[in-house]
Amino acid sequence: MNKAEFIDAVAAKTGLSKKDSKGAVDAVLETLTESLVKGDGVSFIGFGTFSSVARAARTATVPGTGKKVEVPATKVVKFKVGKALKDAVAK
Repeated sequence: MNKAEFIDAVAAKTGLSKKDSKGAVDAVLETLTESLVKGDGVSFIGFGTFSSVARAARTATVPGTGKKVEVPATKVVKFKVGKALKDAVAK
């Protein structure tokens, strides 16, 4: 499902117009992004938790050549699935 299909599904479930649904989805994604950029986690009980974590610099090996390369430190987003979502997907 892409973003447009997701917006259509939200509009169908909520009875909102596609324009209002797009605004709501965009606002949720923007707020989530801003929180993660600041280093704050975002938790939805039963769904899961988004967090940003620092990944240390490291030396990696290129599989094809065996050459060693330095990978710089970076921040990445992690998602830990909630119990309700995990159970729903497992069924």
